[in-house]
Amino acid sequence: MTFPLRIGTRRSKLALAQSGMMQRAIGRALGVAEAEIEAAVPLVEIVTTGDRIQDRRLMELGGKALFTKEIEEALLAGRIDIAIHSMKDVPAEQPEGLCIAAIPEREDARDAFISRDFAAFDDLPFGARLGTASLRRQAQALALRPDLQIEMLRGNIDTRLRRAAEGDFDAILLAVSGMARLGVTDHIREKLSLDAFLPAPGQGALAIQTRAADIDAPWVAALNHPETAVAVAAERGAMTALEGSCRTAVGAYALIEGDTLRLTTEMLSPDGSARWRRVGELFQPTEADARALGQRLGGEVHGFAGDQEVDPATLDG
Repeated sequence: MTFPLRIGTRRSKLALAQSGMMQRAIGRALGVAEAEIEAAVPLVEIVTTGDRIQDRRLMELGGKALFTKEIEEALLAGRIDIAIHSMKDVPAEQPEGLCIAAIPEREDARDAFISRDFAAFDDLPFGARLGTASLRRQAQALALRPDLQIEMLRGNIDTRLRRAAEGDFDAILLAVSGMARLGVTDHIREKLSLDAFLPAPGQGALAIQTRAADIDAPWVAALNHPETAVAVAAERGAMTALEGSCRTAVGAYALIEGDTLRLTTEMLSPDGSARWRRVGELFQPTEADARALGQRLGGEVHGFAGDQEVDPATLDG
């Protein structure tokens, strides 16, 4: 192994926390002394288009690839050797020459309800203002509460928490996993049901991306969590079939209990008025089997829903 092994990461506080976790894990897997890990496996900060533009929804700018594009370009150009992404930000298709080499063990996949004045989602008053930039969360919230006023909220976790605390919104929704990695779970008033708020495909998981030639690097097996990898394969299979992006409200979650994987996937209309869902199971699934199940169930959901065109007029609620 040739050092330094450079890790590309976004500059956000959460991205740096996640990449720092993986930096230490990779260093330890390679037997690097703790005091030498930062030098041997340095972090290279990269500002993405998604980070630079904070006043519009991602779908208006081109989708979730805006959080990965510049990092992937650096990886292909050899300026970095590893990229760390939140799996839910990774598009369904990998650029030629790149691969997801490892998926570490997943954090809590649920969504978090944060509010200054209300203890739970069900406590929100009629017409309450809910802050989110996620079309999925918007649709799921409106499916339960069509009276809610959805208002666009982007920015890093600290910014979103501050705006919630200052009363700019009656409540906001965030991923539990990101809050856990930043150590700010004390702001969570309620962890939302995985049934009512089916997570984004891959939510709570990290993707460790390398050049395809490095897929068998000596640290890869140490960081890959097979159960998480199988579950994420099922969810991303569904995402592929559903054309899941920031332009469609798509949820998918795979739970493995014993030898059985249970996958739930859904698509919603942006206003929450329609919800199409399928559930399926596999016994002793491989990643390939799980992906195939996801693609099948996602295809069935897509067939129920038909081709959904997102009307921009529905997005700001």
